[in-house]
Amino acid sequence: MIAPERIVVVGAGGQLGHALRERLPGAVALDRAALDVSDAAAVRAYDWSGVAAIVNAAGWTDVDGAENPANFDAVRAANVDAVAHLAEAADRAGATLVHVSSEYVFDGTHPGPISEDLTPSPLSVYGQSKADGDQRAAAVERHYIVRTTWVVGQGRNFVRTMAGLADAGVSPRVVDDQIGRLTFAGDLADGIVHLLDVGAPYGTYNLTSDGDPVSWCEVAKAVFAVCGRNAEDVQGVSTRAYMADKPDSAHRPLNSVLDLGRIKATGFAPPGWRDVIPRYLGRRERRSAPRHTGVS
Repeated sequence: MIAPERIVVVGAGGQLGHALRERLPGAVALDRAALDVSDAAAVRAYDWSGVAAIVNAAGWTDVDGAENPANFDAVRAANVDAVAHLAEAADRAGATLVHVSSEYVFDGTHPGPISEDLTPSPLSVYGQSKADGDQRAAAVERHYIVRTTWVVGQGRNFVRTMAGLADAGVSPRVVDDQIGRLTFAGDLADGIVHLLDVGAPYGTYNLTSDGDPVSWCEVAKAVFAVCGRNAEDVQGVSTRAYMADKPDSAHRPLNSVLDLGRIKATGFAPPGWRDVIPRYLGRRERRSAPRHTGVS
């Protein structure tokens, strides 16, 4: 077990960063203002002495924005160069590097749950940057690459957006052919802390919330049910149709389901995503009110 005060969390201002700060209150938490990890000189100048683990929760996450050529350099700096800088720092300090990756390193055509060992085949600029960043992290002898999907944490996200639409009486159209599982940031943080605590074998681990793989549409229906709306108020739409008027959007993998066997073998059991939604929203699931038909 690594003492929290010997752990440095970079990217501490994001969704995962906030969750890690809650789980590791004694850790050193650095947001971008405190340490810009894309700046090689800044990373080299930081005092890493005594650090046993570096958790990299930083990175470029705007998948569609990454497709803009004006952002290419910034995407590479955040998702590739920064990882190389942290890998160098971890090697010098003899520390473990924990790097968070994404299912976007795959093209989504694999049938069934995706194992950690599948060869990357990204569809997008963002996905390629994450795949290249993984290679930089894997160069560190002591490393955990934690691959995740559909992260929901503090701030604006899909679950909160759907809850807002449910409360506002809106009936949205939501993509129904991209399949995966939510990952609540708290579950992701718990899994990372677990890997460090038990000293799991180094390597790559898939880590999402557990439960049945579903589409974004089915997630929205689940949120609507929790909010007391009829799940059928959410309408499904294909990715092709949804993206028809968004030509600059990144290509999404249709299969985002990650095999959780390896992380479970270490003794970590992530909760089911359906069970977490009511707790996350601070609500109890309610039966939807009967529809008013206008007939008396």
